[in-house]
Amino acid sequence: MFSKAAEHGIKAIIYIATQSMEGKRVKIGEVSEHTATPEAFTAKVLGTLTKHDILQSIKGPYGGFEMTAKQIEHVKVADIVKALDGDNIFTGCALGLTACNHKNPCPMHERFVSIRRELKSMMESTTIQDLATGLIAGDSVLIRA
Repeated sequence: MFSKAAEHGIKAIIYIATQSMEGKRVKIGEVSEHTATPEAFTAKVLGTLTKHDILQSIKGPYGGFEMTAKQIEHVKVADIVKALDGDNIFTGCALGLTACNHKNPCPMHERFVSIRRELKSMMESTTIQDLATGLIAGDSVLIRA
């Protein structure tokens, strides 16, 4: 459903948030290890998310990535997806047509509109804090053993 960049970005942000909630800053290698994502690609994704003020990047030997309490509380899943992929998941055609709308629908348009609306609502109402708290509580996992 999500692009690989969005998948990696969401997992990385959740992990960084859990560590930030404990007052820890994390390096790329640690993020990659705990999310089972390629290090170079993760670095590129986190660079983009840093530019969109979704997390902080600190340079130097004691540097790494972290999120402020405000970011953890206010960043939504939709913010990550929009930063990495744009808003096509919320507005695009299910079949990839460039001109798909109510007046000129693709065969899936009417069925997909409600799914897209529900997905957007869920992503705009789910904070990173919601997901990080679930991970910390053991209600979810980022990687399979």
